[in-house]
Amino acid sequence: MTTAQQALSALTAPPSVTAPPSGAEDDDPFVFHGRPLRAGCRLEETSRLSDDVWNLGPAILKKHERQFILDFTRIPATHRQVGKELCYAMLSGTVPPGEIRPAVGTIRTAFTEYVRFLRWAADRGPRLDVLTGADLEDFQRFLIRSLPAQSARQHARAGGRKFWVWRSVLPAGALRFDPAHLDGWSETTAHISENATARIPEEVFGPLFVWAMRFIDEFSADILAADREWRTPPTPATERRGYGEVPALLRAWLDECVASGRPLPGWRGKPSTTAIADALGLNRVSLGQHRHLIDEAVAIVGISPQTITDRPIRGQLDGRPWIEAILADHTERDSLANHARLLQDACYVVLAFLSGARDSELKHLERGGLTVERDADGKPYRWKMHSLAFKGENDPTGVPATWSIGEPAARAITVLEQLQPAGTDFLFARLEHSPGVKPDAVSQVLTSGATNARLNRFAAWINDCCERHGRPDGIPLVDGQPWHLKNSQYRRTLAWFLARRPGGVIAGAVAFRHHCIQIFEGYAGTSESGFRAEVESEQALARGEHLMAAIDAHEHTHLSGPAADEAARRLEAFGARARFQGTVVLDENRLRRLMARHDPAVYPGEYVTCVHDHSKALCEKARNRRGEGLPDHGGCRPLACRNVALTPENTGAWQREIDRIDRRLTSRPPLPPLLRTRLENRRTEITAFLDQNKTTTQETV
Repeated sequence: MTTAQQALSALTAPPSVTAPPSGAEDDDPFVFHGRPLRAGCRLEETSRLSDDVWNLGPAILKKHERQFILDFTRIPATHRQVGKELCYAMLSGTVPPGEIRPAVGTIRTAFTEYVRFLRWAADRGPRLDVLTGADLEDFQRFLIRSLPAQSARQHARAGGRKFWVWRSVLPAGALRFDPAHLDGWSETTAHISENATARIPEEVFGPLFVWAMRFIDEFSADILAADREWRTPPTPATERRGYGEVPALLRAWLDECVASGRPLPGWRGKPSTTAIADALGLNRVSLGQHRHLIDEAVAIVGISPQTITDRPIRGQLDGRPWIEAILADHTERDSLANHARLLQDACYVVLAFLSGARDSELKHLERGGLTVERDADGKPYRWKMHSLAFKGENDPTGVPATWSIGEPAARAITVLEQLQPAGTDFLFARLEHSPGVKPDAVSQVLTSGATNARLNRFAAWINDCCERHGRPDGIPLVDGQPWHLKNSQYRRTLAWFLARRPGGVIAGAVAFRHHCIQIFEGYAGTSESGFRAEVESEQALARGEHLMAAIDAHEHTHLSGPAADEAARRLEAFGARARFQGTVVLDENRLRRLMARHDPAVYPGEYVTCVHDHSKALCEKARNRRGEGLPDHGGCRPLACRNVALTPENTGAWQREIDRIDRRLTSRPPLPPLLRTRLENRRTEITAFLDQNKTTTQETV
């Protein structure tokens, strides 16, 4: 018996079919009767089951998502009804046991696979319930021929299997057996235990973030001033001008331009009568019969692109204004429309990285979404961003959420609030400086796709600017190609940075609103897939470079503390392995190998240098940890641990700590008794520790 026959013989009786529940009418329900609708949408105006094209817009509640349709005319007529029944059940119909109702966006994404499967099935018979195991094996071969990517074939198979999983709500005919029972239906794939989104390489992210902050801190004042000027209507004339006065006023103004050699404002290669009329407080129509006067002046002084404002540019780049002027024509490179978008993109880069919020969460950031907490002296010490969260929440409209952010991210929010007009609440709404952007447009908030495109244009502008100004801080190529930026990469990149810090996994789990540390580890890439090893390799390389620099300067012979002798011995042996014919010859690859095989387990720090010995490590004993051969920096007890060595820099750090305590003890008003006692005890402990471990010089090892 073949595999297909075995699968068919295992079938039970066909499941009972549940008729679609009624919406407005039993035979032709509204497809969204079980869904919340966007504000202002009425169910009576939405799509019905019988329609061949369903507009998904009314049920898409996230502001940043595009307005999609389900076009059933792409499916052959013989199988169109079963496609409608499946999508209707997912949108508002009965959900089979064990399944959950998918999001509207998920249905739209999967619809492509439903179309693919039903088009293929239409050549095999009038209904899906006539398909056999051999037919679906042919479908597998069809996918192998038409889809080269294994992941794409997996999505296609998952789409086809839905016609079995949701069989109880498909009266027009469903698959009679589970395709998963067929041999070869699922291809063997490597187990992926962590988030697969690529992080932005550090050589790319560094200049990208610096330029984003440069826009916020240096260039934003000029862009915002031009924006205010653009939104301010021209000042009306204080007195009515007679028709006969126009030539004299115009001639006087033109003579002044000629005398000073100032070009006339232009618009796409021609004199701008609108700009001239605004300068004179006239209506542009009144200049129509005097165009010859304007042309005569243009022949002498020429024209220059129309600027938004005469205000001088204050932002600096290399000691010079970063731009000559901000222009009115939205098609120009230096236009207000272009630079306002770049400023909005710069704010997105900073917020996406420093907050850890998802794209959907940033797109729902509204005016007033920043709160600043201040101390008794009015000095800010904490900044919080408020928006909506969607992932993992039961409410499809989102739930209020809060993120702790840094002061640079708070500055980005302040800039965004100034960039949007007073009547616009969402800070990532589309800007209105270009034609065709209407304040009341349905997709006024930037979509994820639009943001991705603009992020890459922002990077291209940076490189163009660096090329024009001869600057070296452009964004480099990666493997010979420009790095393709995506909004999802910023959250992933932040996770990478957090995971590399002591205690970063816990901090990341809190910042990313994860329910457990393991989820963040998978997101940050610190799982068993090898990302943790990559983090540790980078840290070991940086530590090895630091140790080699100290060995070359013989700093390891100037240590004190209980582990000073052991540190000197380890570092001398480590340096000897790196020497070749009396000279240290150590490139990055060789240093990696050396650290991997002969790591001296010496960990420089601000207050102490840890010479790690598992048997003496108080950080492991205090937490009853199972030793991994690594120190626990979060549980370090430097004043008591026998693994401590002190460099002169470490001793200086402790002395600065004593000085800070002294300043607090002598401050006014006096400290509370309990706090004063604790500080005095702390000072006594540090002083005794330093006296006991005075720096000694070891001439030989």
